[in-house]
This record gives sequence, C-alpha cells and structure tokens, in this order.
Amino acid sequence: MSILFNISIFGILEFLVLALGTIVPLLVAIAYYTLAERKVMASIQRRKGPNVVGFWGLLQPLADGLKLVVKEMVIPRRANIILFLFAPMLTLILALCMWVVIPFNFGVVLIDLEYGVLYLLALSGLAVYGIIIAGWASNSKYAFLGALRATAQMISYEVSISLVVVQIVMVTGSLNLTDIVLVQDAGVYNVFLLFPICIIFFISILAETNRAPFDLAEAEAEIVAGYNLEYSAIIFAMFFLGEYCNMIVMSALMAIFFFGGWSNPFVSYAFFLGEFIFSIKTVFFCFLFIVVRAMLPRYRYDQLMSIGWKVFLPFNLGYLIFIASIFYGFNL
Repeated sequence: MSILFNISIFGILEFLVLALGTIVPLLVAIAYYTLAERKVMASIQRRKGPNVVGFWGLLQPLADGLKLVVKEMVIPRRANIILFLFAPMLTLILALCMWVVIPFNFGVVLIDLEYGVLYLLALSGLAVYGIIIAGWASNSKYAFLGALRATAQMISYEVSISLVVVQIVMVTGSLNLTDIVLVQDAGVYNVFLLFPICIIFFISILAETNRAPFDLAEAEAEIVAGYNLEYSAIIFAMFFLGEYCNMIVMSALMAIFFFGGWSNPFVSYAFFLGEFIFSIKTVFFCFLFIVVRAMLPRYRYDQLMSIGWKVFLPFNLGYLIFIASIFYGFNL
C-alpha cells in the first residue's frame, strides 16, 4: 500500500513539474508577445513602440504586469460578484488547459490524448461561457451587448473551424495531434492537399480569437470596449492573457494541422531540432496575427456574419463532400 502511495505521489509531483514547466514559459511568452505586437505594429505604421522601460523596451511587459497587479480592482455595485470574478478566471484557465495536448516534438507532450482534437474543440466551445458570463454579470448594457456580439461571432466561426478539423481528420485518419503530424511527416503537408481550407482556417481563427479585422466585440466607436468594459486591474489582465494565449495556441494548431508541426522536410533525423522548428512555425503565424491587425480595417458586423454563414459554411460543406467523394471513389 505504501509503495502504491509513493508511486502516486511521485506521479502527481511529476505532472505538476511538467505543468509548471509548460505554464510558466507560456505566460512569459504571452507577456513578450504583447511587446512584439507593439514593436511590429509600430514598425509597420512608421512610429516608435515601447523603448523607455529597459533596453529596447524589453522590461515593458513586466512594467505593464506590475501596474495591473497593484492597480485597484473596481467591482460594479450591482454586479453579480461571484460570476463577475469567475468569468475571467474561466477564460484564462480554459486557454491554458488547451496546451495540455499540444505536442512540441515526438513524445514531448503533457498528455498525449487519443482524442486530442475533440478535447481542443470542447475547450474552444466552453470559452464562449467566459465571455457571456462576463457581459451578463457586469450588469451593464454595453458589456452585455459586447458579450452577445462576441458569442454570436465565436459560435459562427466555431462551426467553420469544426468543419475544417473534420477534413483534417479525414485526410490523416486520426484524432491524435501527434499522429496528425506523423502522417504529414511521412507524406506531404496538409497545406498542399487542403490549401483553400488552410486559408479558411486562418481567417476563422482570427474571428474566433476576436482579433482584427474581426474584433467587433471591442469596437470602440460602437460599444465602448465590449464584454470586459467593467473590468480593471488583475481581472482585466486575465482576459488579456486568455486572448493572447488563445492566439498562440491557434498558431500552434495551424502549424500542426497544415505545416507538419515539428517535422522538417529539409534535414532528415533532426529529432533534436523538433521543438525549435515547431516554435519557428508557431511564431510565424503569431507574426501574421500582428500583420493582419496592423494592415486591415475592421469589418462591419453584418459582413462578419455574412462571411461565416454564407461563404465559409457552404464552401466547407462542399469541400468536405468533395474529399469524401475522392476517398469513396478511390477506396482510400
């Protein structure tokens, strides 16, 4: 009995170490992703970004974090306090939990779930609750309007993402993220087989994460600041961290689904380069998030919904039938 107890304690401690080894670097990456975004946008728009706090502004994320931690937390008098505080925590926790099944290299994953794709879709769908609860619990018409718009937007593009994932699963024959990468490593990257779907997936994750040009939930000229209008200090930072964490995880999924994850088509048996290659691919798509925000104007809300339901949904369904026909015709 004592041996089993010691084994279980050792397993729990090992899991906690691995979890902290994933979460702490991820939070640091999120902090410096905000700095990279401000620097890249400043360069594109021919202006100066953060350059005062630390050399080249490298301490600016730490200063921003310290400011949000020590700032006074203001809770509206008529707000539902429990749900008001629960919503940002739910958003951040769900965003962090998505990294549990992301493989950085072969065997380098916290939990290698057989149905990891379904796990990610489930967490992505639950993220809607954090937003709608935040808008409702604030007891503000502007926050509630922003929450409704964000929820409708996320549900619309969740449908598009789900259909894209179905096609990825059909081509690779697995719901396991590691297997999806291994199939591409042994054959050809999915971006060559499903190029139109790759473009749709990238546009959909922009809308899913409420990023420009689809940041209608935060349209300042229309609804002030969206569902997080009444939030301040550290609880606002949780929404902020959750949004940027979702951007990074979606960039990682883009690399896994369409660009072979950690695989390298140029150097054979470069197993030790896997994490580096995967990081480079993920950073590239994070960079595209920033470039799109800096270059494109915001869509109108009716245009956003029209693209999701009248363009992406029919095209995804048609392409899904086309792929299924090929598999059935060639008995694959």
